[in-house]
Amino acid sequence: MEIITLREDYIKLGQALKAAALVEDGVEAKLVIKDGCVTVNGEVDTRRGRKLYDGDVVCYNGNEIQIKK
Repeated sequence: MEIITLREDYIKLGQALKAAALVEDGVEAKLVIKDGCVTVNGEVDTRRGRKLYDGDVVCYNGNEIQIKK
């Protein structure tokens, strides 16, 4: 499980995927999110700008990202 430590109050979903190196760029992030391949806290979310806060868990392609403050 990858852990992303927040510098601000939140990180956007697309940015989190890039920060964890699960996608190469924002375009790829946009596509995989739009296609419903990403879950946030167990539910599919198709909003690239979804704000992630401390405790959120993102899953994509068998990889998990945990958001920590």
